Amino acid sequence: MAKNTSNLILVCVRYIIKEGKRDEFLKKVDNQGIIRESKAEPGNVKYEYSVPIDSENDLILTEIWTNSEAQIGHGKTEHYQRLQNLKKEYVQDVFIEKYNII
Repeated sequence: MAKNTSNLILVCVRYIIKEGKRDEFLKKVDNQGIIRESKAEPGNVKYEYSVPIDSENDLILTEIWTNSEAQIGHGKTEHYQRLQNLKKEYVQDVFIEKYNII
């Protein structure tokens, strides 16, 4: 049996949003096309925001990419830069975990 040499990249991002601003931040991310454009990128398998039930200010972003090149390329897009600008306004802290899925 041939060994599968492709590794998916899973990125889990936890945003700590400024008090009471989570819904506003998420709405702007959506309205600016960041979610739609990220999902349309070559190599994107999943790009999904979710709201944890145990926090009113946290937001979780789950990304899956076909390879590290696709994930790195995402960071060079114009819509990624729009996200960075929104983060300056709304985000208090960010925690990122990155995994290779074999």
